[in-house]
Amino acid sequence: MPERTESESRKLLRRLRDTLATTGGGQDRLDRITHLIADSMGTEVCSIYLFRDPETLELCATEGLKKEAVHQTRMKLGEGLVGRVARNGLPINTANAPQEKGFRYMPETGEELYSSFLGVPIQRVGEKLGVLVVQSKIAREFSEDEIYALEVVAMVLAEMTELGVFNGDADGMRALHKQSVMIRGGTGQEGAAEGRVWLHEPRVVVTNPVADDPLTEIDRIREAVGKLRVSVDDLLSAESLDKDQKQVLEAYRMFANSRGWLRRMEEDIQRGLSAEAAVEKEQSAARARLEQVPDAYLRERLHDLDDLSNRLLRILTGQGQDTGAAMPDNPVLVARNIGPAELLDYGRKLKGVVLEEGSVGSHAAIVARALAIPLVIHADRIVTEALNGDQILVDGDQGIVHLRPEETVARAFRDKIAMQAAAQQRYASLRGLPAVSKCGTLTTLMMNAGLMADLPSLEGSGAEGVGLFRTELQFLVRNKMPQRAELAALYARVMDAAKGKRVAFRTLDIGSDKVLPYMKPQDEPNPAMGWRAIRVGLDKPGVLRMQLQALIRAANGRPLTVMFPFITELSEFQNARAHVMRELHREKSLGHRVPSRVEIGAMLETPSLAYAPRAFFELTDFVSIGGNDLKQFFFAADRENERVRRRYDTLNVSFLRFLMQIIDRCRETGTPLSFCGEDAGRPVEALAFAALGLRALSMRPASIGPVKALLRRVDLAEARAVIDRAMDEGAETVRPALMDWLSNQPE
Repeated sequence: MPERTESESRKLLRRLRDTLATTGGGQDRLDRITHLIADSMGTEVCSIYLFRDPETLELCATEGLKKEAVHQTRMKLGEGLVGRVARNGLPINTANAPQEKGFRYMPETGEELYSSFLGVPIQRVGEKLGVLVVQSKIAREFSEDEIYALEVVAMVLAEMTELGVFNGDADGMRALHKQSVMIRGGTGQEGAAEGRVWLHEPRVVVTNPVADDPLTEIDRIREAVGKLRVSVDDLLSAESLDKDQKQVLEAYRMFANSRGWLRRMEEDIQRGLSAEAAVEKEQSAARARLEQVPDAYLRERLHDLDDLSNRLLRILTGQGQDTGAAMPDNPVLVARNIGPAELLDYGRKLKGVVLEEGSVGSHAAIVARALAIPLVIHADRIVTEALNGDQILVDGDQGIVHLRPEETVARAFRDKIAMQAAAQQRYASLRGLPAVSKCGTLTTLMMNAGLMADLPSLEGSGAEGVGLFRTELQFLVRNKMPQRAELAALYARVMDAAKGKRVAFRTLDIGSDKVLPYMKPQDEPNPAMGWRAIRVGLDKPGVLRMQLQALIRAANGRPLTVMFPFITELSEFQNARAHVMRELHREKSLGHRVPSRVEIGAMLETPSLAYAPRAFFELTDFVSIGGNDLKQFFFAADRENERVRRRYDTLNVSFLRFLMQIIDRCRETGTPLSFCGEDAGRPVEALAFAALGLRALSMRPASIGPVKALLRRVDLAEARAVIDRAMDEGAETVRPALMDWLSNQPE
């Protein structure tokens, strides 16, 4: 069979475009397309298989196979030749399909008559939609030109799917971005919100995949690539770039100046694609190739190529970063990832945040917690699935996102939000009341904070102080080290807003996942156990001293509470405390007012500190258990790892016995002790901590109401008896026993 010429390829695409432009239902269009492709390519068979669900393909249209097999024949991802094409995102071309490894015979289709097989993926920038197949009786391999032509047709089908041309009665072939989608991710910050999608970096939707004049399109792509290269060169010439940023941009420049990249796009245009469709075709092909590469560095380059392709599309369409769209009411930010400064720019107008990447300890998660908005992380393909303005439900408690939900799902979700709102109203009535249990025991409830915007919650939540003020946010959101005067002014405003209530300022907790933009990242195999927090402060004392000076000046004669993070042994605390004493002496000698009282405490985040010499507990003014870190080190379960971070129960008997040892040691020396972390804000966990003897808990503001409500209706002595009995009976966790006891407590 003679190879298709370029003009014939363009002719096929024009016929396809005309077919798609005609009126009719979705199934009718699919049937006409399969007939057109088979006729144009001189094959007896053309079939379209589409994903029924993420793991199942379905025959949705065919020319040449038995019509009764349509919407009946299905196969799993990876099953048969069609399933292999779908799984790998790469073509399969064989002259003898029945002898090919993995071939699956489906008698209902009648395909045993056909020897030759060519299957190509229907995909769009990482979205796998299905498989396009041609078959013939003559045993032959299809030519490179024929493979190319079918790939181009598959590309156009993918684009047209997004535009909704197959809406109608084509079972399983509804338009992309019109279907309801549920995505399971991870919990970055609890809470629930309903809103409309606001894409941090909006995608460009290609509306003209087929072009009539290749010369004009080639001129357009060359001009756009030229502008792209200039923009990358301009970025590289910036004086503020550090070595690592320059390396990333050098990779950008390498891709932008790749002659092969431009040549392949020009070839796509010669085959009949528009400039925009050619960019997306190469983007999809590069993704398919790189996703098969085991080398992590090469896979990371996929992000570079994605970014360049998106920049090129914006140049071609004239959209730029700003599409001109107005931010919707109740916006939910959707992004692959986002930095803390960018997220803070959006501020409290956001109802929620959904990220494809991120982690529970990422900068974005820290800011989301500070803003008290739900955050879902690891929401796979959300950026690809979502469009600006789409309805979206964010369930931060379960780590689930519903995009364009069915009305029944939306109603159930609104009921959940309404119940939470009603509960918050009930909690508001407790705002001015102490967390005194039925047995007369008082538990002090404090809030965590990190921004000035958090401080109004101090009064609204009923918190009795700030048990943890994260000072690193002011460092993370800047492109350079903040000045001492800036920090002193900020800390003074925090103290002013607290109106005399205690604020525990945690010194700079950086390292691990929190790397300053202007600080060279450390290449560490296990950063959570590496050079971080107080270790950085003691090794680089200039920053620590500057921060301590700012805190002392901010106090301006008022009481000051300083807390050092990640203390692991007595000598570290002694050294850190000595820095405070030196700075107090220095400030006094300079004639500055020093605090009327200074509390210097430590966060207990590693098991080692629990076994420190008695001298530590006598020297420190207070201890705050950093529950998030302590739990990950106690169970050897990385809290950034979704596979293990929820694997172990906080109410595990081993962990509770460990907490009891800490409580006993602090009781012996009269050292004030508190618990700070996510678990402190979970009512059942908070009840267990209080029953064990912890008399101060620090949590996010929204958790204070639920925790206070539970503590006020129980007898802690009875709860302790339940815990002790479960331990004596050999239970692995006391949760079932506590939940059973709680179910019998009066409301």
